[in-house]
Amino acid sequence: MSPLLPPDHLERVDSWGQAQHAMAYVFRPSTVEGMRAAFDLARRAGCSVALRGAGRSYGDAALNSEQMLLDLTRMRRVLDWDPEAGVISVEPGVTIGDLWRYVLGDGWWPAVVPGTMQVTIGGCAGMNVHGKNNWVAGTFGEHILSFEALLPGGETVTCSPQENANLFHAMIGGLGLLGCFTRVTLKLKRVHSGWMEVQALAVPHIEGMLEEIDRLKEADYVVGWADGMARGRALGRGQIHVARELEPGEDPAPAQSLRLENQELPDTLLGLLPKSLMWRLMKPFVNNPGMWLINSGKYWASRLSHGHRFTQSHAAFHFLLDYIPGWKRSYLPGGLIQYQAFVPKEQAAQAFREMLARCQAAHLPTYLAVLKRHRPDPFLLTHAVDGVSLAMDFKVTQRNRARLASLAQELDEVVLQAGGRFYFAKDSTLRPETARAFLGQDALKELKRLKERCDPEGLLQTNLARRLFPDLIPTA
Repeated sequence: MSPLLPPDHLERVDSWGQAQHAMAYVFRPSTVEGMRAAFDLARRAGCSVALRGAGRSYGDAALNSEQMLLDLTRMRRVLDWDPEAGVISVEPGVTIGDLWRYVLGDGWWPAVVPGTMQVTIGGCAGMNVHGKNNWVAGTFGEHILSFEALLPGGETVTCSPQENANLFHAMIGGLGLLGCFTRVTLKLKRVHSGWMEVQALAVPHIEGMLEEIDRLKEADYVVGWADGMARGRALGRGQIHVARELEPGEDPAPAQSLRLENQELPDTLLGLLPKSLMWRLMKPFVNNPGMWLINSGKYWASRLSHGHRFTQSHAAFHFLLDYIPGWKRSYLPGGLIQYQAFVPKEQAAQAFREMLARCQAAHLPTYLAVLKRHRPDPFLLTHAVDGVSLAMDFKVTQRNRARLASLAQELDEVVLQAGGRFYFAKDSTLRPETARAFLGQDALKELKRLKERCDPEGLLQTNLARRLFPDLIPTA
């Protein structure tokens, strides 16, 4: 490596699932000028640069082995806020948690949020995240009014659906390969209460889960948990949570429910056990027998609460992944990966049943499976379809790593045959031929054209980009 890169910047960087890691030279700029200086240093040192927000991608989307990595979490300022219109401009390192805490008291909420509040706005835009309302609200990028970005050559561009529209639709969901967001302007969603009404429904098999999710498309939010360890007709049984936001006048004290202290997730379970200890209690159960017991218990408990309605804060409903701090540590030492497939609704039932069955046949059942409804979006590297996604968590061990890779290839074929797509923020296993198959040649040609325009030197790279786009992403 070039002597221009200071050795004290060399750090180990992990994927969020902790199944992959890389040594990289990490820089943490706090200004646009600092970002420019980092690009100039990379150019002089002859190395590539990857962009990283909060590091919540499950796989290698924000890793850059033995090269430079820009950690943007210090760029965390709110730049402008209009509480009448619900329009906010922020730097890329602002997190979803920062955002909702800033605006909720004025009666606003982000239009689309993922399952964790720890992700950055730059990461949400770069991966074009989705939420539990995707079929009605679309992806995160559909609520970006405009953004400013720094290209690796030092040029600053402004993009919106009307200005530089092709670059707008390529950089959102573009994996940080074309430029770096420096200012993102979002339209938020008006809310009239800090509470939501949630209903829990138990469903006996995967086909019923999908039928129920489709029936509930008039709701504000829908998410399903599926039991991938059940067998036979019961395969994919589970529970659906349906939520709606309260209408004006339903909450007798909205000013109180919108206060932050009524939204924050509790630090203890049942008011007694510190949640910081929960991952240690979970660890003995993170194996096939333990997770069979947990999934079975969860399903039968859901049968007892079928149809139950209750109120829940926005934060508690949306950010389940934050409910138990450090829960991923229960998967160590090997970590976990997630496999997420998006399949058209007409093929989803058959494809998902086959996928869950293949996992069981390989003795690699998913420990957590989540279903969400989706719609297409206008972005270049889109993962979206008019259909349903299935996200499956797998524990990684030294003994099963190769078998997981082989299983993922089998699942890829099922998804492609069903006309499905994949989501790069979750990916650890896709191959170049799979990416080409679902993205199509037209999208890849446009990506190459924009890469040559915005980053002709090929400075912006990641491990994921080199893995999936070897013909499109030049090496440094």
